[in-house]
Amino acid sequence: MNKLWLIIKREYLIRVKKKSFLLITLLAPLAFATLTLGMGFISGYMATKSSKKVIVKDDAGIFKSFNSTKKGNTYDFTSMPLDSIAKTYDKEGYDLLVHIPDYDGNSKKINVQYYSEKKPGLITLEKIERRIGRAYKNYNIDKSDVDKELLKSFAVDVSLENAKSKSKNDKTGKLSVIIATALAGAMGFLLYMVIFIFGTQVMRSVMEEKINRIVEIIISSVKPFQLMVGKVVGVGAVGLTQLTIWIIFIPVIMMIANLIFGGGIDSSNISELQGQINPDDLKDFNISQVINEFFALNWWVILPAFVLFFLGGYFLYSSLFAAVGSAIGDDQGESQSLIMPITIPVIFAMIIMMNTLNDPDSPLAVFGSIFPLFSPIVMPARLPFDPPIWQVILSLALLIATCVLFIWMSAKIYRAGILMYGKKLSIKEMGKMIFKK
Repeated sequence: MNKLWLIIKREYLIRVKKKSFLLITLLAPLAFATLTLGMGFISGYMATKSSKKVIVKDDAGIFKSFNSTKKGNTYDFTSMPLDSIAKTYDKEGYDLLVHIPDYDGNSKKINVQYYSEKKPGLITLEKIERRIGRAYKNYNIDKSDVDKELLKSFAVDVSLENAKSKSKNDKTGKLSVIIATALAGAMGFLLYMVIFIFGTQVMRSVMEEKINRIVEIIISSVKPFQLMVGKVVGVGAVGLTQLTIWIIFIPVIMMIANLIFGGGIDSSNISELQGQINPDDLKDFNISQVINEFFALNWWVILPAFVLFFLGGYFLYSSLFAAVGSAIGDDQGESQSLIMPITIPVIFAMIIMMNTLNDPDSPLAVFGSIFPLFSPIVMPARLPFDPPIWQVILSLALLIATCVLFIWMSAKIYRAGILMYGKKLSIKEMGKMIFKK
């Protein structure tokens, strides 16, 4: 046990004392804030620069009459012959020429043509189509003598809310669902990143020591199993240290950056990026309600379970990465083919997790949260939605059992592969080592 502790301490200290660790740990929150503010700036800049200057030949005269919106693309109108303006529109500084044919008042579809020297973006074309479509809709409403105010009075603003949420102990209200969705996505994505980042660090550490022949000296004093477990725990401790610092500093730096620059990502842009939460849903709630619902979540279940799934997922996949590192020859590029079987389950788990946010109790979500290779990512995403306790316990039990099995298998591969040089072990050979006594 003393030797294992020395390995863990060594793996932890040699990484923590590096300047690169300090730089990454301290600069990552700044980079995150810069990225967030940069995306906000770019989205605002693109919204301005993506507007096109369009000249319209409107034979029907309908679009010109109803084009009152000032936002978005700029529309100018011309009465010049189409052939003439088609030859000169780009020289006059216009991006597109749009020709709207005459309208008989009965057609349900209008074939509008556009002229452009460059291939325009799909969003640009869709914006023009929607603008013209709204103009013709308004024209047909006016033509039918239907009172516009009467039509507006027919619209009803529907707010969907769970009747049970009126109870103080209930956590199924709309705001609770919004907060749970955001928290679930953050936790699932965090575990996805941790598995890849720190699992890869374990693999590289094993590969470097093997290629540099340092492991020959180390292995003379400790057992291969102790060395592998020590590396996994040591690198994991480094990861936990970084995550703790980031969790503390990122919100603080983001708050300071927003106060200084008054920027950030616009709520509408966030919704486009993640496609899960509509920012309009938050307009009916104040900040005190959001805070109350946030602290009303079952944190006594979420936090311990999250830590256990974090550790289980990390140990499970890191042991596999360590086995891959020991199976590599002198060429580090050989690891790509052996990493693929490890990364595929992680990617599948991420896909299931994204679908879990929409339906946390679907059969796919339940299966993904219990299946050991997926559960470290999928179950944390279900925790804010209060899954049945028996599912959480079953998932943890299977994860722990699988974790022990994979560590045992990886240790067998590690013990045989760590002292082999100049040859990459195939998956078939690794399988033989597992069952070899």
